Amino acid sequence: SVLISAPAAPLEKSNLFNAKYVPFSTSTSDPNEQYSLDEVIYRSKNGGLLDVQHDMEALSIYPPEYWKALFDERVGKTSWPYGSGVWSKKEWVLPGIANEDIVSMFEGNSNLFWAERFGKELGMEELWVKQCGNSHTGSFKDLGMTVLVSQVNRLRKMGKPLLAVGCASTGDTSAALSAYAAAAAIPSIVFLPAEKISLAQLVQPIANGALVLSIDTDFDGCMRLIREVTAELPIYLANSLNSMRLEGQKTAAIEICQQFDWEVPEWVIIPGGNLGNVYAFFKGFQMCKELGLTDRVPRMVVAQAQNANPLYRAYKAGFENYEPMRAEDTFASAIQIGDPVSIDRAMYALSECDGIVEEASEEELMDAAARADMTGMFNCPHTGVALAALIKLRESGTIAPSDRTVVISTAHGLKFTGSKIAYHSKEIEGFASTYANPPVQVQEDFGKVMDILSQKLDV
Repeated sequence: SVLISAPAAPLEKSNLFNAKYVPFSTSTSDPNEQYSLDEVIYRSKNGGLLDVQHDMEALSIYPPEYWKALFDERVGKTSWPYGSGVWSKKEWVLPGIANEDIVSMFEGNSNLFWAERFGKELGMEELWVKQCGNSHTGSFKDLGMTVLVSQVNRLRKMGKPLLAVGCASTGDTSAALSAYAAAAAIPSIVFLPAEKISLAQLVQPIANGALVLSIDTDFDGCMRLIREVTAELPIYLANSLNSMRLEGQKTAAIEICQQFDWEVPEWVIIPGGNLGNVYAFFKGFQMCKELGLTDRVPRMVVAQAQNANPLYRAYKAGFENYEPMRAEDTFASAIQIGDPVSIDRAMYALSECDGIVEEASEEELMDAAARADMTGMFNCPHTGVALAALIKLRESGTIAPSDRTVVISTAHGLKFTGSKIAYHSKEIEGFASTYANPPVQVQEDFGKVMDILSQKLDV
């Protein structure tokens, strides 16, 4: 029997917990193919993606009540490393790593914000926004990067000849990688598409000492190059091609359940670019269900920018025919990806949870972000895509007024002030900027100031 009343005690049977790499899909793979997490490997024999598989039988030795008590006990504490929102779920993430090898900034534990005023505008009782951007480097990428860099730290200590960690990035991945690598004194290399990311995103890896290569291509071009480089040099690939990161990102889903006292929302809306996060959220929700902490998984919505919407196009075709595309420029620059690495993972997750895909035009996403900002938020454009999808799904009646709905905010709005300034200054060509709120120019004159105040305040 298991002593449920002592959640802080060491887990006596934790030596049984283990995880390994297996091919993401076994339909065309060798069912016996598996790899240690200590191997530097990114793809299966047939070239497909890998997945981190946990020994669910070992984890199920402990009943749901034990896991709930354990996770609740650890939240926000300073006991290393369990105060982190990711490492409070260590046994479900990376059970074999020693605590001293973990590289953490106490990420996670992000605010699940009750968007009461904006919800009322949409006729909703329970609209929540998971503020994943309230994190060390300002985006949800911290959740995955703490796991990946911790594992690289372990491998280097084991004597693996890894010179550096590297990634292709639309901004947020490079910020997270460079910060965590710097904390562990591991060199980092970043491939960025020239003039495609915000200055705030660019300065983060520079400040953290990364070698930043600004390349005259888009994200997909950077991704192709980093794959070629990591095949030739002992540089550990940190993109979501690497399934290690998804183990950290899935904790946001577990955390949502925990914050709702282990109740599952009806809907979760996720901005979709490279699509790893879609599968990560599904894994987190599914793990809670499989181990008995919850009774179902929510329906997931993937929200894509219309200018980079290959998953939406595939969804409209019944997932019968996926075709990569050349992504056009979008204010939601982090999801400006036309050939997402995790397309198969995302389609699988959506099929398993009866999920749907929606899109947003540039004006729709910027209007949605600005409209929600007027109720106290400060949204990045990617969150704007998810909010625009929410508005459409409310208008169509797909999401009911009583449905508890969580929008995933993936980054902090402070990283994207340039686009906000352009919107409120009405400088974006072809935009009405319906919710623009520019400053009012007024002379240093009491009477004129009073005139403006009387006009604006209806006094």
